[in-house]
Amino acid sequence: MRVRDVPGTAVVKPTPAALMEDAGTGLDYGTRPDRLPGLLTPNDRFFVRSHAPTPRLDPRIWTLRVEGAGVRRAVDYTYDDLWHRFPLVSVVRTLECAGNRRALFAAECGRRFDGVQWGRGAIGTAEWTGVPLRDLLEAAGLTGTAVEVMPEGLDEGRARRPMPLAKALAPDTLLALAMNGEILPPDHGFPARMVVSGWLGAASVKWVGRIEVSDHPLHVAWNTDDYVLVTPGETAVPITSTPVASLVELPWPARLRPGPRLVRGRAYAGEDRVAAVDYRIDDGPWRPAGLDGPDLPGVWTRWRFTWDPTPGAHVVRVRATDEHGRSQPDATPWNALGYCHNSVLPHPVLVA
Repeated sequence: MRVRDVPGTAVVKPTPAALMEDAGTGLDYGTRPDRLPGLLTPNDRFFVRSHAPTPRLDPRIWTLRVEGAGVRRAVDYTYDDLWHRFPLVSVVRTLECAGNRRALFAAECGRRFDGVQWGRGAIGTAEWTGVPLRDLLEAAGLTGTAVEVMPEGLDEGRARRPMPLAKALAPDTLLALAMNGEILPPDHGFPARMVVSGWLGAASVKWVGRIEVSDHPLHVAWNTDDYVLVTPGETAVPITSTPVASLVELPWPARLRPGPRLVRGRAYAGEDRVAAVDYRIDDGPWRPAGLDGPDLPGVWTRWRFTWDPTPGAHVVRVRATDEHGRSQPDATPWNALGYCHNSVLPHPVLVA
C-alpha cells in the first residue's frame, strides 16, 4: 500500500464545546445529545474515536490491497478505481463505540474502568456511500476455504478487526468513500473506511489500506485483549453487535422551564430493530413513547413523548426494547473493560 502521511494535529476538525464533549484523551470527542438536529448526525458533530492521531493521506498515491490465503490473487485498488470501477451504494447506518457510556457504567458500579471515559455521545448515524465489500473481495477471487476478513487501518496503531466471511459479504457492509453526501472527512476515515452494520464501532475500521482474507480464524489485539467482554470466571468474548439502549436529547443534568414540551430521543439495538420505547417520570408508571422510525436494523429509531412538568427536581427514565423482546436492564452485568453499558438511566431534570 502506498501512502503519504501529511503531518497535522491529532484531530483535524474543530471540536467546540457547543457541539462536542471532550473525552479527555486529545483524540476522542462525543456528540452532545442536545445538539442532534435530525435523523442524521452532521459531520461537524459526529463523534470521533481514534487510537492515534488522524493520518493525512494523499489519495493520489494511496492504494488498497486485498490479499491473503482466502483469495486467489492479491489485488490493488487506487482511489479512482473505487469511484469508477464499481457500482456505488448508499446506506444509512448507526455507529456506536462499545465503550459508550463507560463513565456512567463506572458511576453505577462505584469504580472507574480503564479506557475512554465516554458519556452518552459515542454514537452517531450517517448516510454512507461506497463500494460493497463483497464486490472488492469477489474481484480478488474468493477461495472455498475463506473464513475471515480483516480490514487494517493506516493510522499509527494499525487498527484492525476480523469479521466472519458472511458478515463481510453482507450487502450493507461497505468500504465507504463518502459521509452524508460529502467526501469522507479526515477524522472519519478518508480516503476509505469500513462500515460494518450493527457491529461495534471498532469493526468499522478507518483509513483502510489493507484487507486480509484468511483461511483460518484471526486473533489480534482488537478481538482478544480489547473490545471483548471479560466477566469473572469466563474467557474473553469478542464483542460484535451492541445491546439495545436509548438516549434522551437533553443535557445531563437537564434544566427546563415549566410548561408543556416534547421530549425527544433515540434508541438503538445494533443488528436488531427497536420494537418499543417506554418512559417513566419519577415514580410514575411506565408509558409508551411514540416511535418516529426508521424501523430498520442497524439504524437508531427516533422516539418522543409530551410532558408538562411541575417545578422541582425530577428523574426521567427511558427503556427501549428490541424485536426479540430484550429490554434495557436496571443494571448492566459487570465486565472488566466497562463495555456495552445499556442500563436504564435516571436522567436528572430540574424544572425552574
